[in-house]
Amino acid sequence: MKVATTVRSPTTLVTVGFVLLLLVSGNVTFFNKLAEIYPPVVENLAFLFSVVTLTFGLILVVVAVFSCLLPIRWVLSLLIALTMGAGYFSDNYGVVLDTTMIQNILETDLNESRALATNSFFLRAFLFGLLPILVLWRLPAGSLTIRELVFGNLRLAIAGVALICVCLGSFSAQYASFFREHKSVRFYNNPVFPVYSIVKYAMESFKYQGYEGLDVVMADAHLPSSDTGRELIIMVVGETARRDRFSLNGYHRDTNPRLASEPGVISYSNISACGTSTAVSVPCMFSELKAKDFFPESTMQRENILDVLQRSGVNVLWRDNNSDSKGVATRLTYEDFRRPDRNPACDSECRDVGMLQGLQEYVDSTNGDVLIVLHQMGSHGPAYHERYPAEFERFKPACQSAELHTCSKEEIDNAYDNTILYTDYFLSEVISFLKHNSDYETAMLYVSDHGESLGENGLYLHGLPMMLAPREQLEVPVIVWVGGASDIELASALEQSSVENSHDTVFSSLALAFELISKITDEVTPLFSLHEKISEGKPAVVGE
Repeated sequence: MKVATTVRSPTTLVTVGFVLLLLVSGNVTFFNKLAEIYPPVVENLAFLFSVVTLTFGLILVVVAVFSCLLPIRWVLSLLIALTMGAGYFSDNYGVVLDTTMIQNILETDLNESRALATNSFFLRAFLFGLLPILVLWRLPAGSLTIRELVFGNLRLAIAGVALICVCLGSFSAQYASFFREHKSVRFYNNPVFPVYSIVKYAMESFKYQGYEGLDVVMADAHLPSSDTGRELIIMVVGETARRDRFSLNGYHRDTNPRLASEPGVISYSNISACGTSTAVSVPCMFSELKAKDFFPESTMQRENILDVLQRSGVNVLWRDNNSDSKGVATRLTYEDFRRPDRNPACDSECRDVGMLQGLQEYVDSTNGDVLIVLHQMGSHGPAYHERYPAEFERFKPACQSAELHTCSKEEIDNAYDNTILYTDYFLSEVISFLKHNSDYETAMLYVSDHGESLGENGLYLHGLPMMLAPREQLEVPVIVWVGGASDIELASALEQSSVENSHDTVFSSLALAFELISKITDEVTPLFSLHEKISEGKPAVVGE
């Protein structure tokens, strides 16, 4: 009977030792940012020590709570792995593990994650992940009754709470200021904030798991019967492109030589993204929900503008050379172009231009209006050098590694700018395709999902929470090309090109481009106007 009521568990001293390891190994960036706010001079030392102690207490509480659900060795092993990963990306890229980043991780495919598996990552994974876990499982453990185990966890929790209370009580004024004025610093506290984010993400996912049905958006939407012209519009969803790296927007390097020579091209210089990651910004830009109201779970619950257009009679095709559509194309015709058997432009990886393969046959075989969405691999980092063929390496020397810390700022900039040069080529090929379909009313809309940090203020990549995100991750390029027969008024597009706007305009602009009729109007200003008002009713986005 005694055997059935006892378990093998590490001693309290071993547990405290591994909590100290988590504190030291995973919080380099957290402590550095703390030291920037409170320099380690004599008058700040006591408060800084209290923050370290408080963090230790928080980790103790986390360990104690989760040890009520799993054996403590499993809890410590999971926290060691989590802290190692979160600490690595915080220290090397300035990335934090919030709910959005968790969603990104879950939706990232092997091809995208391959570039992040660097030598320095494996070294850290061994030293601060695998090795401590092996040591933990080889250390002797004592036999404890269930009652002793419960009281042991309770003592850990009480000790952690006591430390937290002493720290907060001793420096209440400093903490009040710290929590109010420097909220963003807590995002780098590992593994406390990652655990909080995982729990929050799980609760939000569970909340919407049982949702059934699909909320119809603009139920009365329809195409005007008086419009006899056939629309052919291609929307390119860009990846990780920064607005300030487009020479169309004033960048000193000629990254857009082809687009600059195209008549009918309008570049918008004041558009902001509604998220800093693909998992949020792509579904957000197609949603009728504004950025401030958007939540990722709504993607599977509500129609987006592509659903509305398809229901109204538009032929909608989504072609993807990225991870996937993030739920946007779930109810649409979807084609994966990351496969060499489908994409003819594959070398070290499949290129965006391959998405044009067979597109003419598709257009020729359809009746009515056509919307084609092409989802780029674009400028996805950190392996920027893999995002373009060798002949597009104009800016040299270019960083040839995914370990950005091994490259100079100039090398990183060169590699990234080469990706924009390749996007310029791809967009020009899209325009060329549309020109060969002049019997349609043609137009192209290019919108990047988010920007990218390239070392500014020590930050790299993207995905920071919106309250932390720098402008480099939020300011995105948007480009419109208008064919000669299009109903889109070029002059109005020029007028809007410098007006402040956001991803919210995508819903309005696509609805207007297809002259969609609905009694429901959108208050967001579209990117352009049409030459003529629709006689049958009011365009869905005019809002008069």
